[in-house]
Amino acid sequence: MILVFKHFFYKNYVGLSLWPFIILKNTSLKEDSVLINHERIHLKQQLELFIIPFYVLYLIEWLVRSLLYLDTYKAYQNISFEREAYQNEDDMDYVNKRTVFSFIKYL
Repeated sequence: MILVFKHFFYKNYVGLSLWPFIILKNTSLKEDSVLINHERIHLKQQLELFIIPFYVLYLIEWLVRSLLYLDTYKAYQNISFEREAYQNEDDMDYVNKRTVFSFIKYL
């Protein structure tokens, strides 16, 4: 299910997955198939980790990488979940063919 909340996002961020929802900054983004696919990859990651552990691991990895890089945006870009989603967002069939725990390859 896709929801739109204009004032929910910080700076350049335009989409977010909070299982089972994809939340977008504006309605026109519903037409961005690459963005929607990126968020669908996150929904799959969240589901395979039983949702709450996904958020815990995501936060821990972001904190560790923030300390490593001393740059929160670079840390975000290098989170394994994000790296998997960004690398495969153009493949519209990726969600159907990815193997369980594929994000581990991006650690």
